[in-house]
Amino acid sequence: MHWQNHTRLIVRQLINDLDSAQYSDERIDTAIIVSAQLVSLELDFKNEYTIDVEDKTISPDPFTDSVFINLVTVKAACIIIGGEIKAQSANAISIKDGVSSIDMRGITAVLLELYKDLCNRYDSLAYNYGYSGNAGQSILGPYSPGSEYITRTNNDYNFRGNYFRY
Repeated sequence: MHWQNHTRLIVRQLINDLDSAQYSDERIDTAIIVSAQLVSLELDFKNEYTIDVEDKTISPDPFTDSVFINLVTVKAACIIIGGEIKAQSANAISIKDGVSSIDMRGITAVLLELYKDLCNRYDSLAYNYGYSGNAGQSILGPYSPGSEYITRTNNDYNFRGNYFRY
């Protein structure tokens, strides 16, 4: 599918693995399809996407839906970096021997900052997308707090019972 090459390149850029040295295409594709499943559960899109995690397929092809692609790729990068933090946290050690020392705790701290940045970026994108279409809309029923004011001001009587002549 065309979307796989497109999203794979974006995710590789976000996690700084452009030479494919650290992650295989299979690993990147798995993270993308899992993030697509999670994103589709969190947000409603104009297209209804069918996601098959086992076969790694999304139908219809989301290549033209840039919002879906952006959300999925940032979420996939967040998932990959989160796994990297878990793997590197076991190696976060500090060794001192006389005047020489080895400190590998900084690697996890840098990855944690990258993880927070990516996840905050995803949350911001999801928040902006989720609320951009419904800004200013509300549902008022007969017993809603605002409906009493609307009823009171849109009839022939004002709130004191005086009749208005037009």
